[in-house]
Amino acid sequence: MTTAVWNSYHQPTLTQLMHSLSHISAIPPAPVSSSVLAKPFTLPNGSVIRNRIAKSAMSETLGSLNGNRPTAALEVLYARWAGAGVGLCVTGNVMIDRRALGEHGNVAVEDERDLDTLRRWAAAGTRNGTQLWMQINHPGKQAPKRLNRETVSPSAIPFRPDMARFFATPRALTEAEIEDLIQRYGHTAEIAHKAGFSGVQIHGAHGYLVSQFLSPHHNRRSDRWGGSAENRRRFVLAVLAEIRRRVGTAFPVGIKLNSADFQRGGFTEEESLEAIRALAEAGIDLVEISGGTYEAPAMTGTTVTRDSTRQREAYFLDFSEKLRSTISVPLMLTGGFRSHAGMSAAVASGAVDLVGLARLLAIEPEAPAHLLRGEDPEQKIKPVRTGIPIVDRSAIMEVAWYTRQLHRIGRGGQPALGESGLRAFMANLMANGWNTLRRERASPSGGPDPDQPVDARPRFGE
Repeated sequence: MTTAVWNSYHQPTLTQLMHSLSHISAIPPAPVSSSVLAKPFTLPNGSVIRNRIAKSAMSETLGSLNGNRPTAALEVLYARWAGAGVGLCVTGNVMIDRRALGEHGNVAVEDERDLDTLRRWAAAGTRNGTQLWMQINHPGKQAPKRLNRETVSPSAIPFRPDMARFFATPRALTEAEIEDLIQRYGHTAEIAHKAGFSGVQIHGAHGYLVSQFLSPHHNRRSDRWGGSAENRRRFVLAVLAEIRRRVGTAFPVGIKLNSADFQRGGFTEEESLEAIRALAEAGIDLVEISGGTYEAPAMTGTTVTRDSTRQREAYFLDFSEKLRSTISVPLMLTGGFRSHAGMSAAVASGAVDLVGLARLLAIEPEAPAHLLRGEDPEQKIKPVRTGIPIVDRSAIMEVAWYTRQLHRIGRGGQPALGESGLRAFMANLMANGWNTLRRERASPSGGPDPDQPVDARPRFGE
């Protein structure tokens, strides 16, 4: 395999980039219907989102292999969604610490070394009035073995046995490390603001670090950061306060939060309601509702059994209605939406303010244009299966398949809708193994070496 093939995976050539961006610029605005989805929404701080369609975060893994820096493929990807008419775009999780990655190819922002590239990404993603928010994150314990030198969490709680083969038992954070992490969240948000992003979203869902602090299962500390529900939400409130101190009140700050972890002894609906109440009182601008973790992936819809939930489409709509009846805060709901009618009904009912779409936009990037015309999307979300039960029970398979579609769009191409789940899984497994080996060779002590030149993921299975 030639060097050109190896290095072309993330980085489109200059010719490809210019062609993709010029094509996106030429897309005429979607004719706006009288649909409730086309109506603008104003956040409490006065910031206006041009319609009710939001692209929820998906991990793109389009950062460079060594250094985890943003690449031109992100400009192509986000310009395409902005050109399709989406009102709010939330990026995939951007890590606040290069030493703590969730996947190969995560972008990490902990200083201003990539400010110019971030500005180009922000400019591409805010075309046509779209708001582009950077999702900021730390994986905590939820990082595959050998990716980082170690993993950390509020407490040293291992994964369940069938997941422990993939994820190491973490080390418990010290008080000083917790304080440093709070500063890092604030610093990354400050850089996003400086680069021209429209806002930031704290990732507090799906089993990552903020979610781990909130969960009584993962957080068994006996100091001020653990124990009671009030203590367990101290970390996320401190993160919000630090971000707000650095960016001010005019810059939107949102959070993605689980309605529940769906794990025995985990974060419950009652605790989620109280956490959202505390965040609303602290001035959060938007709450996105999701649910689950890698161990209990409710966010993929694989655990939905109630026919009423399928008919109403949204996986967490009941929780959103309960929340709206007691707490006044702008709400975005993600998971399960399939049709214009289902999305419109959720917004018209007052239960939600924004409809979050993720996987649909990986297989049909122009879906927002159809929805704004009052039409249904052309594509439907279908389960992705490998036939390997242990893989199919986790969220990893879904993430791998859809991530590969994002890579294709980022190269200026089209999604491969017919790709099998097994093919995607094996290709992803081979690529991750190769990248782990290359990173370890580049940095003998393990973990990322930001001084190595930018490289890219091999195109296994393409």
